[in-house]
Amino acid sequence: MSGGALIAGLRAQCGGPRDGALLRFSLGNALLQAGDAAAAAEELQRAVGFDPLYSAAWKLLGKARQAAGDAAGAAAAWRQGIAVARQRGDKQAEKEMAVFLRRVEGGAQG
Repeated sequence: MSGGALIAGLRAQCGGPRDGALLRFSLGNALLQAGDAAAAAEELQRAVGFDPLYSAAWKLLGKARQAAGDAAGAAAAWRQGIAVARQRGDKQAEKEMAVFLRRVEGGAQG
């Protein structure tokens, strides 16, 4: 399935009975891979709206915001994601987001 067909298929399910954090995460991931970081960030924001404890969605939301040129938004997403990962005991996600956060806060030094 091409990226465009995948995105269209996922979008068709939005608002339906299967709509939720996983669908929005999948759509955000597909959009990010297709190069549409701004739309990806919107969908990933919806994913964490459905499930605020979805640490993988927070991590990808930060990446999407960073790709869209929103360093402050990326840092905010990763800070929230780190708190969520810590709460859930998701050590790997916590470590990864801490690295991303250090890089974005370091600016050009990273």
